[in-house]
Amino acid sequence: QVQLVESGGGLVQAGGSLRLSCSASGNIVSINAMGWYRQAPGAQRELVASISSGGSTSYADSVKGRFTISRDNAKNTVYLQMNSLKPEDTAVYYCNAEGTYSSQFFTRSFSSWGQGTQVTVSS
Repeated sequence: QVQLVESGGGLVQAGGSLRLSCSASGNIVSINAMGWYRQAPGAQRELVASISSGGSTSYADSVKGRFTISRDNAKNTVYLQMNSLKPEDTAVYYCNAEGTYSSQFFTRSFSSWGQGTQVTVSS
């Protein structure tokens, strides 16, 4: 199995910045896509940004130009730099990773989620 651990959330004023990190551990063979999602109270979970193993990125329209996703493949870690934060960015942020891991006899695919980290932006 593969575990994801997030860090970096917190409380910040509008216009401020935060950097989220998410590290994957386990018997990882390879990680393909990594992404950040968020879920506000009463809302569905939405994709914020994603990055492929080759570094191609994609962003939700609401965060383009403000958020930057990056990854360190050697550390199996994905980051989300969030600048010019707005109150509407307030949510629990989750990271996701998809790839393959090795068990005793097999190589299997996985899609794992982090536990979530709260980001609160005050006006």
